[in-house]
Amino acid sequence: MAVSGASFGAAAVLAKIAYNAGVDPVTLLAVRFAIAALCMVGVLRLGGHAWPRGRTLLVLVCLGAVCYVTQSMLYFVALTVAPAALVALLLYVYPAIVMIVAALVFHESLTAVKVIAVVVALAGTALTIGRASGGSPAGVALALGAAVAYAIYILASSRVGPKAGAIPAATVVMLSAAVVLGIAVSVRGPALPQSVGGWAALVGIALISTVIAIVTFFAGLERVGPAEASTVSTMEPMTVVLLAAVVLGERISTEQIIGGTLIIMAVVLMARAGRPELVPEDAPPA
Repeated sequence: MAVSGASFGAAAVLAKIAYNAGVDPVTLLAVRFAIAALCMVGVLRLGGHAWPRGRTLLVLVCLGAVCYVTQSMLYFVALTVAPAALVALLLYVYPAIVMIVAALVFHESLTAVKVIAVVVALAGTALTIGRASGGSPAGVALALGAAVAYAIYILASSRVGPKAGAIPAATVVMLSAAVVLGIAVSVRGPALPQSVGGWAALVGIALISTVIAIVTFFAGLERVGPAEASTVSTMEPMTVVLLAAVVLGERISTEQIIGGTLIIMAVVLMARAGRPELVPEDAPPA
């Protein structure tokens, strides 16, 4: 799970490098999901998993083609107008959104711990937005939009994912996203990297921040359970903050560090207090 969290966290920093080399978000995501989908198909076949059918297949296709594409696009476009650390930290508001929607729509119970987690997450978000260097309103809006889209994705996949199984569900989602983004790139034309470093970053996002991140997430989930897995996965935003400071030279303010810490504390509280079915069965998006 530690490897998974760090691998997902590397996506924001690798994306910045790819953008500097001339890549645009649509090309980045198309390549990312195309490579990931091919790898997941291989995992599906080698593992002997059954392909989803009927309504389950249709819902999973919609999750990939609509929810995952929307969330990923908002996230990676946000990275073009806001610091990587800010975008990653704002994305971690999604557990609070999941809890609130689950209570309103699925009638999940609201415990004191969950309510405290929401308050802590909102406080952390306010600190993160208020003093984040370079945090334009557009960047903040896009990052929070990605959090909302991801929350919807988790809630929907928590209902259909168990019916298909984690690996088959992830494979269908990745393939569906790859098809939609592939069509988008073919229509507008790709913006390919103009340097070796850009190509390395692009391939790194596909292999490290998608394939390795997803496979290790599943492997860890089988060994430690969803609550523990979610807790360890919270190292993702901290990985982004550290890598953004070391690799990209982004300045992290004291208020942003405090805000990020509060968000992570809220995520840990949510993981400890949440129900297993609200933990995503098919991996996080960044």
